[in-house]
Amino acid sequence: MAVLFIISAVVSYLLGGINGAIILSKLVYHDDIRNYGSHNPGFTNFKRVYGNSAVTWSVMLIDILKTAVPVFLTAWIAGAFFDNWQLGAQFSGFFCMIGHCFPVWYGFKGGKAFITGFTTIWFVDWRMTLIAMAVFFVLLFTLKYMSVASCSAAAVCPLALAFLGYSSIWVELIAIAAALLVIVRHYPNFIKLKNGTESKFSLSSK
Repeated sequence: MAVLFIISAVVSYLLGGINGAIILSKLVYHDDIRNYGSHNPGFTNFKRVYGNSAVTWSVMLIDILKTAVPVFLTAWIAGAFFDNWQLGAQFSGFFCMIGHCFPVWYGFKGGKAFITGFTTIWFVDWRMTLIAMAVFFVLLFTLKYMSVASCSAAAVCPLALAFLGYSSIWVELIAIAAALLVIVRHYPNFIKLKNGTESKFSLSSK
């Protein structure tokens, strides 16, 4: 099992470091998303800078796929050979998140890992995911702050998992670490919220 986790950690980290916002801003717009807006190479900043288009939503798709592939494979192997799908999914997803936040491909400067984490939890426990989704969308469409919705949804995950049950204490501990990672990565947004300068999210506008 140790060999599986070592391989999974490396592969998940490297794939997690692939950044759709950086890739598509360079390929499509011959530019670098990190030069604009909040300078964060993520979906929200990409949408604010380049608008609502198929290219913008492709950023999200890339982040989902780069996470889903290693998480599913690790979970499947862990489930088939060690009877612990949930741990495999949570472990791989966390390293995808680390890769997204601190990618070796981009000088260890990446995004905030919310979409990566959101993709992961679907493979860990779909019930937890539905709870997190409810919190996320209620806050997003009422307060309209992506940062508040994202961090609140992340914080709910380990709480929901503790209530629903988990296959190993490590699943819960990694879930807590993943939630803290998302929250810490949003620290600049908390400063903006305090100063009243945080931008609100809209599905239809730039």
